[in-house]
Amino acid sequence: MKTFPRGGVHPPENKLSAGVPVEVLPVPGTVVVPLSQHLGAPAEAVVAKGDRVLVGQLLGKAAGFVSAPVHSPVSGTVAGVDMVANGSGIKGLSVTISVEGDEWMPQIDRTDRVGYDCQMSAEEIVKKIADAGIVGMGGATFPTSVKLTPPQGKKAEMLIINGVECEPFLTSDHRVMLEHTAEVLVGVGLLARALGVEKTFVGVENNKPDAIDVLRKVYGNILRELPPMEIVPLKVKYPQGGEKQLITAITGRTVPSGGLPIDVGCVVQNVGTAFAVYEAVMKNKPLVERVVTVTGAVERPANFLVRIGTPVSALLDAVGGLPEDCGKVIGGGPMMGRAMSNLDAPVTKGTSGILVLDRRTAVRCAESDCIKCGKCLTVCPMGLEPYLLAPLVQKQRWDEVETHRVMDCIECGCCSYTCPAKIPLLDWIRLGKAEVGKIIRSRLNR
Repeated sequence: MKTFPRGGVHPPENKLSAGVPVEVLPVPGTVVVPLSQHLGAPAEAVVAKGDRVLVGQLLGKAAGFVSAPVHSPVSGTVAGVDMVANGSGIKGLSVTISVEGDEWMPQIDRTDRVGYDCQMSAEEIVKKIADAGIVGMGGATFPTSVKLTPPQGKKAEMLIINGVECEPFLTSDHRVMLEHTAEVLVGVGLLARALGVEKTFVGVENNKPDAIDVLRKVYGNILRELPPMEIVPLKVKYPQGGEKQLITAITGRTVPSGGLPIDVGCVVQNVGTAFAVYEAVMKNKPLVERVVTVTGAVERPANFLVRIGTPVSALLDAVGGLPEDCGKVIGGGPMMGRAMSNLDAPVTKGTSGILVLDRRTAVRCAESDCIKCGKCLTVCPMGLEPYLLAPLVQKQRWDEVETHRVMDCIECGCCSYTCPAKIPLLDWIRLGKAEVGKIIRSRLNR
């Protein structure tokens, strides 16, 4: 069984909502739509207070090559274009809309009919994806159209679709593969056509045998006219959903330090992104909703189809509210997610899950001294030395932090998970990445 060779851990899977079909969450009375839901430049607002908008209408236009437009997830009246806090309490320019009915832009196809045939050119497909505001749905939120436009001198040879969902607790991708199999595969075909690749692989960990079976069945029996693709079962190991780890697991190629997947001829896209691409190209539907897992110490773990801009508190209410012994709410999963300080923050394009932990689970253990056991080095999938990086960051020795490849860290959390001294290694390394990133950018701007 294929997997990546270096590092990784096996945390408890806790896929509590894997067997729970996706429910449609009711549209809230008010939504807040951030103009920055993607890596790159925030979108520029094209609406003002008092404007009437429909579902799918443009709220913010892309502000550069690495940027993405933002569309209205609801119909109603713009109540303001103001600075609003996200889940971490950091404010960003957002469009607040008072919901009135549910009227959609007329060009959006809302029927259940699955379209297979697409005669568009690669350039037309990429433009549709860009105009629809599609970004990486696995959490990275990199604009998809940019990934489909390799830099000069680089050529995409393989498309790899990430159906791994290795983060504990999260099941949104799993449910999308089961409930929208044909749409996902058509989306994969559209991505392959846009890139002009000869080989396409869909990687799925073998703890999702139902998804592997249905993907193979639908592709083999119904969608044989799509570009050739292989459904690849993978051994369960975290963080196999990382781009570099997935590329190595499926192709054996290794992305060089400081490099990108395109450097080894690969482009990686998430299954949720493939579904969004299908809807954008075949249904003229911008990215205005997504599937979100709400799980952990809640009354009923669930998967919801949620309009972008819905407050996280509405999702928590839908699963019975917070438990009395709630210790922490995390945006994302337990390994790579971040604690939320503002539960009125909106769901964004990159919100794959909301995880509730009880106090006993959420408490941070007391640290002890590092004994140089090397466990963090052993599990690091990037071959870094977390035990060395953390103290270098604490001492602000930024040149050495950069030399020891802090920017190669994928923030998977394997080091913190395995540390017997309970040192928050990832916290320190994230700080180091932020500081070294600033130094690198200032160097480039000189």
